[in-house]
Amino acid sequence: MVSSSKKDEYISGLISPRPENIEEIEQYAKENDVPIMDLVGIESLLQLLRIKQPKRILEVGTAIGYSAIRMASSLPGTNIVTIEKDEERYHIASKNIEKAGLEGRITALFGDANELHDDVKHHGPFDVIFIDAAKGQYQKFFDAYTAMLASNGMVITDNVMFRGYVVDQTGIESRRRRALVRKIRAFNEYIMNHSDYDSALLPIGDGILVSIKKV
Repeated sequence: MVSSSKKDEYISGLISPRPENIEEIEQYAKENDVPIMDLVGIESLLQLLRIKQPKRILEVGTAIGYSAIRMASSLPGTNIVTIEKDEERYHIASKNIEKAGLEGRITALFGDANELHDDVKHHGPFDVIFIDAAKGQYQKFFDAYTAMLASNGMVITDNVMFRGYVVDQTGIESRRRRALVRKIRAFNEYIMNHSDYDSALLPIGDGILVSIKKV
């Protein structure tokens, strides 16, 4: 059987080159160890969004603005609110968003997502919520912000396989990392058994959990 890494390598080779400003962000992320979605993951996300055609997206976890810019660029009729608590990354993201000419459609908020509910609420309701921040707090983010999700809205959560450790913890020596894996596993089980959502865990990139709110 062909390994998943070989499959990802093949798929990545089929993906068209991105605009120069996007590839610059990808290169910056690589050189500075900034976690952004891999090519297979981001392209899969964008295709899901093209199908959904959301008008408003909430992103929890901006980093340097990569995914927000990719989403806005692929969905001309969509407005995005994105939250980042790291001040340096927030400023870099703001510059990248401005450079892309998307400051009119991407609203970047600085602060802890656990403390910005009131600031975010007046931008909603949201057709899609994309969670890609502190993995240990995924359930908190999900519970807090799905209250702002539109009927039949979609929640997409990234990194739910956590480099494969959710499946196999072999090689994990850190207690902190083992605890994080337990939290992610608990979150996955919580969502997959949530009575208000139809959910599927897709083995794409580092694992994408897609949850659709029942009408």
